[in-house]
Amino acid sequence: MPSDKLMSLSEAVARFVQDGDLVYVAGFTHMIPFAAGHEIIRQRRKNLVLARATPDLIYDQMVAAGCARKIIFSYMGNPGVGSLRIVRAALEAGALEWEEYSHFGMISRLQAGATGLPFMPMNPTAAGDLERFNPNHRTVTDPYSGKPVVVVPALKPDVAIVHVQRADNQGNSQIWGIIGEQKEAAFASNRVIVTAEEIVDEAIIRSDPNRTLIPGFIVDAVCHVPYCSHPSYTQGYYDRDNAFYLEWDQISQTAQGVQAYLEEWVYGVPDRAAYWEKLGEEVHARLKVGSRPSTVVDYGQY
Repeated sequence: MPSDKLMSLSEAVARFVQDGDLVYVAGFTHMIPFAAGHEIIRQRRKNLVLARATPDLIYDQMVAAGCARKIIFSYMGNPGVGSLRIVRAALEAGALEWEEYSHFGMISRLQAGATGLPFMPMNPTAAGDLERFNPNHRTVTDPYSGKPVVVVPALKPDVAIVHVQRADNQGNSQIWGIIGEQKEAAFASNRVIVTAEEIVDEAIIRSDPNRTLIPGFIVDAVCHVPYCSHPSYTQGYYDRDNAFYLEWDQISQTAQGVQAYLEEWVYGVPDRAAYWEKLGEEVHARLKVGSRPSTVVDYGQY
């Protein structure tokens, strides 16, 4: 792999996402890499195991496109609206395999994968039904207290896709705002694709090292993808498109509506730049955010 890992998103998906892979698309509430999900759909990947703490609309769309054979998740829904209609219908029809965890259980699995442990212990939680019906929840005896401890197995995705605010061409990546499971997902995975709003010089990354959550040495591909997260948001760059989350609830009521959306907004555009342009100036203006810079930190010299 060359030291400069910068490539197009289409090349990254072609090289690092294969049929049958276990794929983890990261991002909690914001910085969900919708553009990467759309590119996977566009390249017609099949039989994927899709893992994610909150499937959000992106996995609804990928399931609708026929990309998935199984979904691993914690909490499933169209946030603030209702069900993920496509995923729920597939589960109820027996057309999609599934594993469900609490958020803590899902992150514990990633933590085990990231640290090379075979499993991760958890204190028993209020998710008693999950522990009873998901056989991956098991109990061991705490060797110190003798009390029972719930454990979950390590999650080791074939590929993680993580969106960040900025990265250099080596893949050193910085995130601010809400921080979810991006770091754990990246370290747990065999291959890592980073999408970034901005590609910046290494000196900018080095000037503020505490924001670097993902080091370049674990990254396989870096892709410059502005507006990657829409209809989710990227802190400091553009707002969440709440109107679209409501619109998707209507679109996803019929198979015809979903397929029409995919034809127009995924297969019908070559990349994220064309998608963003197609959204139009009214949407651009509505999602624009103002400036609110943080206070400068002086790291000093030595």
